[in-house]
Amino acid sequence: MSDVPDDLKYTAEHEWVRLAEGADGPLRVGITDHAQQALGDVVYVSLPEVGAEIAKGTAIGEVESTKSVSDIYAPVSGTVAARNDALDATPELINSSPYGDGWLIEITPSDPAEQDDLLDAGAYGALAG
Repeated sequence: MSDVPDDLKYTAEHEWVRLAEGADGPLRVGITDHAQQALGDVVYVSLPEVGAEIAKGTAIGEVESTKSVSDIYAPVSGTVAARNDALDATPELINSSPYGDGWLIEITPSDPAEQDDLLDAGAYGALAG
C-alpha cells in the first residue's frame, strides 16, 4: 500500500500539494508515493523555470524513469516560485523521499479557489488503490 499523508492535498494525476502556512505563501508540489512506485527508478526530471506562468491541468514537466516517461501536471494555476534544483543531479530523491527532499516545484497560486478542487487523503487513497 502506498503512503498517503493526511496533511497533503492530491490530484487525480498523482501529484501532491502541501498547502502554504500563510494565505499568500507558495504551494509545494511533488509526485505521490504511488506514482514513484509505478514509475520505478527515476533517472531524469524536467521542471519549469522559476517565474514561469502555469495553468491548472497543463503539462509543466516530465519525470523519466527506467520504465517510462510521465508528464507532471499543474495542480493549480500560478507562477513557479521555486524549483528543486537538487533533482538535476539526484533525480532518485523522488524515489527515496517523494514527500520530502523529492519535491518538484513551488507555485504561487493565481486563484486560491482552485485549491478547493484538490483531493483529500481519503479520496486520493481510494483513487490510487
